[in-house]
Amino acid sequence: MSFPAPDPDALLARARATFDIEAAAVLGLKARIGQSFVEAVRRILALQGRVVVMGMGKSGHVGRKIAATLASTGTPAMFVHPAEASHGDLGMVTAADVVLAISNSGESNELDAILPVLKRQGVPLIAMTGGATSSLARHADLVLDSGVEKEACPLNLAPTASTTAQMALGDALAVALLDARGFGAEDFARSHPGGALGRKLLTHVADVMRQGSAVPQVSPQAGITELMRAMSVQGFGAAAVMDAQGRAEGIFTDGDLRRLIEAGADLRGIRATEVMHRGPRTIRQDALAVEAAELMEQHGITRLFVVDAEGRLAGALNTTDLMRAKVI
Repeated sequence: MSFPAPDPDALLARARATFDIEAAAVLGLKARIGQSFVEAVRRILALQGRVVVMGMGKSGHVGRKIAATLASTGTPAMFVHPAEASHGDLGMVTAADVVLAISNSGESNELDAILPVLKRQGVPLIAMTGGATSSLARHADLVLDSGVEKEACPLNLAPTASTTAQMALGDALAVALLDARGFGAEDFARSHPGGALGRKLLTHVADVMRQGSAVPQVSPQAGITELMRAMSVQGFGAAAVMDAQGRAEGIFTDGDLRRLIEAGADLRGIRATEVMHRGPRTIRQDALAVEAAELMEQHGITRLFVVDAEGRLAGALNTTDLMRAKVI
């Protein structure tokens, strides 16, 4: 099927009108939000179970997103499809849960079929709907008004502004709960261990450091040949000069070797204790890996020795190790 060439101005006008209508829908929620929202937050905070989100069609898609947002911000939640609930999935819902049912009109055959059962089981029902007198609203313990004046669809049929309003109201609920729980960045990281924030806040130095034979170390009396051999271990490019108590009293790097050669030093009789840098930078193995990255950046270095609680050498790491772990 062929279509006439679209008018660019008309396309842009329609897009801008959509933005205006959907922005007005969200701002309309701001004006209407009130005590029922506060009570919904209170009830969810007091839950022993989960928020079970339900919705059909586009409201169901929005409901899946709302459930995911709640779960990732500290409120246990899941989505149950209303049609599947009538065929066994209602068994997932217990009296310890609360159901958040989403429907723009508030008239959904699939929801209507399970509302009486939820009532008999004593499951609290929060309705998110634009139908204030709908069957969903009448069955609900609390109603969150998500109504809109009109859809952005020029036919006023396709769910557009209404789903935007539902999404915004769900986000507002999740954020209010997050704030009330005192949910912080570390809590967020625990539910997002695979993300960048999770890696930064959950990865410890001990998780990424080199250990055992991968940590180059020599005695203070080691000669230049032994130093060079140690520095070559797995490409670390530095060696720890150890004292008798197992502590790194110094460090010697490939850069130090290069500078000695450039200065024309006689390397044959050199001992590690004579050329090492004393008091190398170290970090505790229980520190966050991101702290190691910050310490390296602060002091303009690329390697750190890792120590235990008693200050004994436990490992080593460099920027490559941190990059491999995606900490930096």
